[in-house]
Order: sequence, then structure tokens, then C-alpha cells
Amino acid sequence: MRPALSARELSVWRTFLRAHASITRQMEHDLAERHMLPLPSYDVLLQLAESPHRRLRMTDLADRVLLSRSGLTRLVDRLSKEGLVARESCPSDARGTFTVITEKGLDRLREAAPTHLAGIQEHVTSRLNPAELDQLGRLLRKLLPESDAVPMGGCAPAEDDRAAG
Repeated sequence: MRPALSARELSVWRTFLRAHASITRQMEHDLAERHMLPLPSYDVLLQLAESPHRRLRMTDLADRVLLSRSGLTRLVDRLSKEGLVARESCPSDARGTFTVITEKGLDRLREAAPTHLAGIQEHVTSRLNPAELDQLGRLLRKLLPESDAVPMGGCAPAEDDRAAG
């Protein structure tokens, strides 16, 4: 059996959770108020926009966003109805499905990006000096599982996509 956590350990953990919740709430509010775009939707659009060919398999997308697989499916359904993403079958795997950001989705992401970046600056980076920011980055990387350092796999792109790449 593991020893109980110390008061210091619990305090650090609770402070981490409060900081994350506070920052996330404010950024969620700003994106929703200014762009009618919830933070999880922004995250999905961003992950897709930054991916090769601007698409990911649903399993890979689920690994990159902070949602359950069922929650992601519902979110992608909503984004699809809004025309921000589309689903495409995977040419090399009949069972695989890609989620692809549309031009409308890219436009919406570009509109919301300045608000998101301003939130990062206001709520995080402006509160830390460069040395503290570097230290925070190092500490947070220590908390990530090893698998996060490994590139995400997926379905091979279709022949025409390779030419466009």
C-alpha cells in the first residue's frame, strides 16, 4: 500500500487543479462570448488544422483532446452539422474514419485564434518571467506519459494527398 500524501503534496495538487480550472473557465468564457465557439471545439479544430493533411483518425483525435471518446463523437457530430469538419473514409482501412477540418472550420479557427492566444498570454505567460516559464515547461513535461513523445500513428494518406503534401 502506498503511503498517504503529505499536506504539501495535496496542497500542490489542489493548487494545480484550481489554476487549471480557473484558466480554462476564463478562456472558455472568452471564446464562447466572442466567437460562440466552446474551448473543446476550438481544441478539435486546432488539432485538425495542425495535423498532416488537416485531418486525423478519430482515435488519434481522441488521444489529443481532453474529451472522452463518446464526448468527442458527439462534439464532432455537432461540428460536422455546423460545417466546420467533415468525415472521410480511410482508403487503406475500411473501418477507419478521418475527421477533416473544412475551409469554414479553418476560417472560424482563424477568427478565434487571437482571442485564444490573448488568453494564454493574459492568464499564463504574462504572469511568469522567462526562467519561470522554462521551468514550468520542464516540470509539466515530466508529468506527461512517455507515449506523448511518440508521433501519432494513423491511416496512410491517399495517393492524391501525398502529391499535395
